[in-house]
Amino acid sequence: MAKERSGAGDPARTLELLWREPGHAGPRRGPRQGLTVDAVVQAAIELADSGGLDALTMRGVAQRLGVTPMTLYTYVPGKAELLDLMLDAVYLRMPRADHTAVPWRTKVEAVARENRDLYRRHTWVATLPTTRPPLGPGLMAKYEHELAAFDGLGLDDVEMDAALTFLLGFVQSVARADFDAQSAARDSAMSDGQWWAANEPLLAKVFDPARFPLATRVGSAAGAAHQSVYNPEHAFDFGLQRILDGLTHLIADRSRQGSGA
Repeated sequence: MAKERSGAGDPARTLELLWREPGHAGPRRGPRQGLTVDAVVQAAIELADSGGLDALTMRGVAQRLGVTPMTLYTYVPGKAELLDLMLDAVYLRMPRADHTAVPWRTKVEAVARENRDLYRRHTWVATLPTTRPPLGPGLMAKYEHELAAFDGLGLDDVEMDAALTFLLGFVQSVARADFDAQSAARDSAMSDGQWWAANEPLLAKVFDPARFPLATRVGSAAGAAHQSVYNPEHAFDFGLQRILDGLTHLIADRSRQGSGA
């Protein structure tokens, strides 16, 4: 079965729906005349929020709305187009910090945290491939807002786009790791600490610390510091600061080039 991803539906129909007028009801036929495209999208978001993308089916959305699956197809062509509508809707609703009169590092950090909050509210977004994102009003508003954090720093347009892409890729990778850790804990009914405590005696029988001294020392230090193999808060904070440090050097280089130094 093909993996769910954005941009897999009919482009013309998707764009038509993405840029529909606010409150547009869609087709006026079928047994539920009060239904709208917005209502279908909202029901799908709620279903994915509660059960993930595996729970998202046209039948499930229809049941949530109290209609037959065939009724949904008079509002959206199919699940592929619905996914794009869902993604753009959550992008459009994202809270966006005011970037006026704040240092650039604060702006970029705010962008990172806004996206991390999005993934926490809608974990399915972190697992949905978006190499062909929906070019709707939500995505464009998000892109415009986030680019503004890099504007005026001396970067050219391609560098601004690349810097934003790198930042968002990092945030998504941490969100996915966090999601995987939570799924593992949920599936095993044990926290990381409980799992390692239960399996440590087995590992001790086969693991030779003298053979892997560096891995033993560093792994033990990290495990003691995080009380786990992986700490998403530390990974996010550490990685974000390294990205900001790297951008600091890039901006300084561009400033020197601009001044002819």
